[in-house]
Amino acid sequence: MAEARGRPKGFEDGEALDAAVMFFWTHGYEGASVDALCREMNMPRATLYARFGDKEGLFRAAVARYAETRVAPVLSALWAGGGLRADLEAFYAAVLALCTANEAAPGCLISCALADAAGANPAFREELAERFAAMEERITARLVAAGWDARAATPPEVAAGLAATLARGLTLAARAGTAEAELRKTAAAATPAILRLAPEHVVAVCEA
Repeated sequence: MAEARGRPKGFEDGEALDAAVMFFWTHGYEGASVDALCREMNMPRATLYARFGDKEGLFRAAVARYAETRVAPVLSALWAGGGLRADLEAFYAAVLALCTANEAAPGCLISCALADAAGANPAFREELAERFAAMEERITARLVAAGWDARAATPPEVAAGLAATLARGLTLAARAGTAEAELRKTAAAATPAILRLAPEHVVAVCEA
């Protein structure tokens, strides 16, 4: 453990945070003790507190790392370069891949571990709301880029809220142990459900 004191900052921000992400993702916030985190991160307790302040600070840093390394690529699928239908399908495929990639940690750190911890922690509730809003803003931007008018019967931000809720539902179902084959059926139904709410000219482009 003494060797860890000499680790460069990049190690702490990269490999050590990745280890913390996986541990929180697997065990949740309450189930991850500081001692266990120190072992997983190969970091002395004093260094952890100096770098992140406390366990809560480490968790928030892990959530930020997760958003940067795991969630950002999923959201990038919305801009894969296809039409709206193809990009939504790519998005849900990416969500499914994320929440089923690791049998030891199914689901999503944000939708599962952060949401669970948020019930008793106002700071975590605020963080959760911000993370949810960020996803919905990205989906809204993609719908607007496809011509989804704000004056539509179902405005783009409302449709985006549904799209994000479906994505979060997939992660929760994965966390609950739903078989991947069943998750795939739900993911396949998500895009058609959203497009049923789209203005006619948007649907026409999707079907062209």
